[in-house]
Amino acid sequence: MDLELTGRTALVVGGHGYIGSVVAETLRREGAHVVVASRTADGPDDVRMDTASQESVDAAVARVLDQHGHIDVLVVTAAPAAGTLDPDRASDPEQVAAAIDGKALGFLRVANAVLPAQRAAGFGRVVVVSGQNAYLAGNITTSLRNAATNVIAKNLADQVAGTGVAVNVVNPGTVTDEPAAQVQRGASGESSPQQIADLVAFLASPRSAVSGESVSIAHRVLGQLTI
Repeated sequence: MDLELTGRTALVVGGHGYIGSVVAETLRREGAHVVVASRTADGPDDVRMDTASQESVDAAVARVLDQHGHIDVLVVTAAPAAGTLDPDRASDPEQVAAAIDGKALGFLRVANAVLPAQRAAGFGRVVVVSGQNAYLAGNITTSLRNAATNVIAKNLADQVAGTGVAVNVVNPGTVTDEPAAQVQRGASGESSPQQIADLVAFLASPRSAVSGESVSIAHRVLGQLTI
């Protein structure tokens, strides 16, 4: 299937990370011109961006728009890895607040900077990578930062409904190079960075009419029913 991404400009925030680097390469293979945003900006098509700073975000987005004229696709994968969060501080308000800022509000800052140009152009695709911890209790930090990301994305999708812009979430469970086929009760399925990137590429495509959805990749939590 031709995803019709040739000639599109895609901004991948966190595009040097474990998932983001594969997303960036997959979009390139589909013909998109990919700009990677990161704190280091060490590549020829990179822009420096700190998602904790609205000033940094606005400057980076303005630079991409100035150089390329449009940002057709925004993919946000940037967030501290779950393994960097202290499980002994799962209910510590300071860690919870920092985690929400690092993931959910970081995404919101970038989306707020990009969406006006997409709306003006009459086309845009925004995809954020969150996680299936949004559906699980047991760790306040990971639950809230992912749930907040999903809620923000749905609200943004509603705000741009009917404008040609779509906003969606991809929710992985455990991410590994070699996903296991088995799924344990009370747990989610495993997926690889490439599997995630393939889903992101479709949602980023003009061929996708999906918007306002939180899509679980691999099996959604086994034994959980949401009505």
